[in-house]
Amino acid sequence: MKNPVPQAASLLLEKLLLLVHVRPLPAGSGGERPPSPAPAYYDTSCFKRGDLLEVPRTLFIHFGIYLGENRVAHLMPDILPAFTGDRRQIQQVVTNKRLILGVITKTASIRVDTVEDFAYGGSILVNHMDRLFEDQVLGSEEAARRAEKLVGATAYSLLWNNCEHFVTYCRYGAPVSFQTDKFCETVKMIIRDQRSVLASVLVGLASIVCLGVAPSTTLPTIFIPFFLWMAG
Repeated sequence: MKNPVPQAASLLLEKLLLLVHVRPLPAGSGGERPPSPAPAYYDTSCFKRGDLLEVPRTLFIHFGIYLGENRVAHLMPDILPAFTGDRRQIQQVVTNKRLILGVITKTASIRVDTVEDFAYGGSILVNHMDRLFEDQVLGSEEAARRAEKLVGATAYSLLWNNCEHFVTYCRYGAPVSFQTDKFCETVKMIIRDQRSVLASVLVGLASIVCLGVAPSTTLPTIFIPFFLWMAG
């Protein structure tokens, strides 16, 4: 019978990386994102200032607020604002290295990018979340002004302050993340019994001592405490 602990931890790790928007890099990229689509890739004539834009991925969605003139405000984990205030450096397209370090250090920025850089080649849904909030939708100008006011460095939390919290605050007046809710349900299923968490860590440590370092032994030992710290 297969041990369910490594499988569960692997699933948890996969969902964590997806929620923080880590994208696979092509071979030979050196950790940098490949060039963005051509500027004419998206027709922005159908977007209105204050619209909430969604870019669906395989297992997550990235969100932003359209500001007009091909500009989108969105929240992304980013380590660079913690080291410099140079807007020219910060405004460069966020690489995966910057993003991952931002997640680890819980730093981010609410930045303004072109629609092309925001969507990164994905399809865009406009105001798709309005149906979930009905009478709570704020005026379009109010949503855009809220987004503009928040632009700059900010704290990041996978569970409490991600890109979905940002856009729902701007357009609906309250920070909410349905992706976080689904993710938490998955976590609860895995670590509902605190004794099983402690047991998995102890078993992992014992496995490392007896069997050596391997993904099947180190993943439960390292990742579970790391996730609990990140969720705080």
